[in-house]
Amino acid sequence: MAIRSQTIENLSSNIQFLAMIRKVQQPPRLLDNETDGVRLTEKAATLLAEAKALEGSLHLPGVRDDHRSRLEHVVQLATRALDSAVENREVALLQWVLLRAQAARAEDARYGAGQLSRGSQRAPTWSDCEDGWQRVEKIVCNAEEAALEAARFAELLNTAKARAIARRAEIAGNAARKIVKERNRAYTFHADPGFSFGEGWYLAAAALLAGVPIQIRPGAVQELQAKQFLRAAGLAGSLRPYRSRPASPKHLTHIIAEAFHADAPGAQCTLRAAFLGDESPSASLRSWIDGNVGGNSEQKVLLWVRTGDHDAERNTSFDELRQLFELVLHAGLTPIFFGDTVPADLVPTRGVDLTLCWKEPLFQGPDMRRAQLQLFEELTCRHNLVGQIGVTTAGMDGPALMGLPTLYLTQERNVRLGKWVGAVPGYQEVVRAPGYFELIHATLHQWKQHPPGFAGQPGEDV
Repeated sequence: MAIRSQTIENLSSNIQFLAMIRKVQQPPRLLDNETDGVRLTEKAATLLAEAKALEGSLHLPGVRDDHRSRLEHVVQLATRALDSAVENREVALLQWVLLRAQAARAEDARYGAGQLSRGSQRAPTWSDCEDGWQRVEKIVCNAEEAALEAARFAELLNTAKARAIARRAEIAGNAARKIVKERNRAYTFHADPGFSFGEGWYLAAAALLAGVPIQIRPGAVQELQAKQFLRAAGLAGSLRPYRSRPASPKHLTHIIAEAFHADAPGAQCTLRAAFLGDESPSASLRSWIDGNVGGNSEQKVLLWVRTGDHDAERNTSFDELRQLFELVLHAGLTPIFFGDTVPADLVPTRGVDLTLCWKEPLFQGPDMRRAQLQLFEELTCRHNLVGQIGVTTAGMDGPALMGLPTLYLTQERNVRLGKWVGAVPGYQEVVRAPGYFELIHATLHQWKQHPPGFAGQPGEDV
């Protein structure tokens, strides 16, 4: 006897139709494959009931994976059972099982795509990010396929409730696809003093060399200065409206390294032209440099100082800084302290103290970023600056990309910045291992003998 569709709907709604299935097991003279089909039907219904029971605790560790696994098993079993089903009532029951399982799979895939997209967007490397988004795409396809299957079974069942379930699955599939369509590929140019100032230089570099899009948070303290720098560098067309979930700045070092590997001299010339522009440095900048650096004609080395709150374990060690200072002097070079403040007793008469100069009005005006880069260029061209040493701080990256030989000190190899070693000319990593001061001493002598080139010619690698 056929069962009315509304009765089947009510039974399946509560996943309480195992007794009905057992009745289906009793017809006379069943073939073995029919018996197997009935058992599959009962097992599929049981698994679906168990999966539905987990929906209130999906936030607990491991539960969502269990729920997902049960749904996949339900679909496999119910599909096999449907292929061999004979009784109309059994067919209808299996269609309801598959409708609910596929709808649940669509919802689960939408959730999974959202979670994975967040992690992928902030992945530490560009390749990890792209790999993650490829997996997001696969999950989104799963959501869409599950929604289509739900729609197919809803059409066969032809009830309002079935169509409502399929509609929810369709919404989940569309929401999953929207995650991919609305992926934010722009990188944020931080224009707030609380963020790393130097990161802006290598974001601009990545935009110039690889065309990455840029966004700036509206209302940021230095929004206008950032926009002025980007426009002056020819990057107005790279600006995008600000959106949430931007790409991770951690990818930028990889992108820049790829461009330098392909054509280091060309990449460096591109950055120098964009960052420095055609106009000569202002008279006020040159006057400020002359007044603070003086007429000392000796070759000079920047010693960067970092004392920030973010990643404080990377901050400058003043004991190490004193040893670096002595190495610079013994090499016949003049140290220039740059960055954050240093103890007063660390800057004797032979040293130049430019710490905190970046806070002066000259370097905080509308052209603040270009003014800082022009400062490094003027020190190189007119005051015999031959290199820079410091802990891993993004402030060094602008002059490094433009050709200033660079040593950065690190406790262990740096995954991100290490990509520039061997790519950006003159860029060298120094791990604090036994003998690292000897390496620095040897490099200082190389800098003294082979100062960096000018007019876009990269300095020698060390």
